[in-house]
Amino acid sequence: MRLLVPRETRPGERRVAVVPSVVGKFRQLGFEMFVESGAGDLAFASDADYAAAGAAIVPASGMEDAMLGADVVATVRPLDYAHAKKLRAGAVAVSFLSPAIDVDTVRGLHDAGATGLSFDLVPRISRAQSMDALTSQALVSGYRAALVAADRLPKFFPLFMTAAGTIQPAKVLVLGAGVAGLQAIATAKRLGARVSAYDVRAASEDEVRSMGATFVHLELDTLEGSGGYAREMTEERAARQRELLTPFIAESDAVITTAALPGRQAPLLVTRAMVDTMRAGSVVVDLASETGGNVEGSVAGEELLFGEVLVWGGRDVPSEMPVHASQLYAMNVYSLCTLLVKEGSVVADPDDEIIDGCAVVLDGQIRNEAAKAALGGA
Repeated sequence: MRLLVPRETRPGERRVAVVPSVVGKFRQLGFEMFVESGAGDLAFASDADYAAAGAAIVPASGMEDAMLGADVVATVRPLDYAHAKKLRAGAVAVSFLSPAIDVDTVRGLHDAGATGLSFDLVPRISRAQSMDALTSQALVSGYRAALVAADRLPKFFPLFMTAAGTIQPAKVLVLGAGVAGLQAIATAKRLGARVSAYDVRAASEDEVRSMGATFVHLELDTLEGSGGYAREMTEERAARQRELLTPFIAESDAVITTAALPGRQAPLLVTRAMVDTMRAGSVVVDLASETGGNVEGSVAGEELLFGEVLVWGGRDVPSEMPVHASQLYAMNVYSLCTLLVKEGSVVADPDDEIIDGCAVVLDGQIRNEAAKAALGGA
């Protein structure tokens, strides 16, 4: 069995699908490991590191043959059409594959007769926890968000009591208490800020309090959804929520928004008018900018001034911390690959509920309804 790790081709992507420290685990599963030269450079994993771990280094000139001979191809971002269609029939590509967005990749896998497994769709069940790359990368995003807020805010985060007077701690408000939000809370607390948080899910209050933060009560109905996510809310409720959140935002030095719904546009939590209530020099960090944004007017990958308030739009945030983001992702890839090995061969078994849940394309057949719709019902 052969597993290939190509270089990422998306501009700005610094992660790599497998790091040298995990190569040995794949080899124990029975995989021969092949890594494109330079694949780990931006994550500070050199060709020499991979070779020392037992992987074969493939020059760019040899990638076409390597792709044709691979049983599994592991990437962070999906393969483009040109590479996906070069996979042999029955080969498996694993990545963050968005069925409704990465249409060309889906078409390429279909044309090749290959299988595409997406970490976006791994079921949130106990048996799949070690494969939950959305969670592992959200951990990185939440940590990074708090660091960005502390770096951009022209104030201290912690309390200081000095001979020159007392400096009060910064007030940080986190909207969304999923994995990213909880990590943002924990990191802001470690940095000494006074942290509060809000989430529409009832279960989040205990989690927020366990992190040492204050939970914001808005006296609205909770919106528990499936898989640990929140349900979408009506526009009427969303407007009322924004109205009730405004005074909390106005008194915050930094606001971090982390609310996202897989496969759907991010909910609008903060309007421009709400940002305008914040003090000069305040900071807003929007981790959902790539999917429409929790903050009105935020732009992925850009820092904008709304009056005298800085709005930072996140773009590929885990890639900003590629070493540990790659390490965590590599273990997610390994865990998923353990399901593919059957008596020394790679088999994507649709009877396994995890494979069934995350298979966008299986042996060339498009299984995901969103992908079918995007391709016009193919």
